[in-house]
Amino acid sequence: MSALVLGHMNPDTDSIIAAIAAADLYGKRGLDVTPVAQGAPSPETAFVLQKFGLTAPQVVSDVAGKEVYLVDYSDLAQAPKGMDSATVLGIVDHHKLGDVTTSTPLEAWIWPVGCSNTVLKNMYDFYGVEIPKSIAGGMLCAILSDTVIFKSPTCTPADKKAVEELAKIVGVDDVVKLGMEMFKVKSAVDGTSMHDLVFRDYKDFDMNGNKVGIGQLEVVDLSILEPVKAGLQAEIAKVKGEGRHSVFLLLTDIMKEGSEMLIVSDNPAVVEKAFGVKPAGDSVWLPGVMSRKKQVVPNFEKAFK
Repeated sequence: MSALVLGHMNPDTDSIIAAIAAADLYGKRGLDVTPVAQGAPSPETAFVLQKFGLTAPQVVSDVAGKEVYLVDYSDLAQAPKGMDSATVLGIVDHHKLGDVTTSTPLEAWIWPVGCSNTVLKNMYDFYGVEIPKSIAGGMLCAILSDTVIFKSPTCTPADKKAVEELAKIVGVDDVVKLGMEMFKVKSAVDGTSMHDLVFRDYKDFDMNGNKVGIGQLEVVDLSILEPVKAGLQAEIAKVKGEGRHSVFLLLTDIMKEGSEMLIVSDNPAVVEKAFGVKPAGDSVWLPGVMSRKKQVVPNFEKAFK
C-alpha cells in the first residue's frame, strides 16, 4: 500500500507543491508514495500547476490506517480525519513542531526557513537527486509565495539561495516578475464566495485551550478588498459561531508591507495585548506585519496565556 504525502487543510501553494516534490524525491529514493492534498488548489496554486505542467494531487479527507508523510505542518488541528490510527513516517516543515506524535521513529526535516520547498531543495541536494524542471518551477513559485517575494520577515538567505538555484534549473531570469504574476492571480476576488475567500489560506490553532482561527488574504493593493470587506467580516463572524473563541482575518498589502486585521472575538482585548495597538471597531492596521507564522501566531499565543 502506497504511503501518502500530504500538506495541511486549506492547502496553499507551498503545501501542494511540497507534497508533489517530496513524493518525487521519496519515490526516487525507492519508497512507494503518492502525493495527495486536503483540498483543491487555490487560484494561485492552479496558476502555478498550469504554468509548469504539474497535476493537482488527488484530494483525501481521511487517513485512518494509512502510512503518511506530512509536509508544511505538524499540528493535529491542520490534519485530516483518521490521524489517530495513521502512521507518520516523516515530516518536512518550516513551522514550529506541533502536537503530532508517532509510535515509531521518523525522518524529520524541520528548518527555520520561509518555505517547506526550501527544505525540500536542500533534501534533493543532500540525497544527490536531480530536480525535474517542472517541479523546480513549482518549488520556485512556492518559495516566492511563502516569502512574499522576499518581503516576509520569515525569509532567510537559504530561501534566496534556493530561489536562485531553482530559477537556473527552470530558466527564469526575473523572479520578481514571476512573483508579481502570481500575486496578481492571488489578489483576484471577483466571482469568489466570501467563504472561499476566508478559507483561501486559513488555519485553526489551539491557544491555551481556545480554538482560534487565523486566515490571510495577500493582495497587491488593499483597495481590491474594499468592496468585499463587510462580507468578509460577516463571514468570519459566522465561522466564529461554529465553536471558536476568535477568528482573525489578515488582509495583507504586499506593496505597503502591512496588514489590516479583521476581528471577531469573545475577548477583543487580546488584540491589544498581542500587538500593543487598540483596534478601531472590528479591525486594526498592523504596519510591517506580513507573516502569520512569525508575527501573528506567536503574539497571540503569548496573549492567550
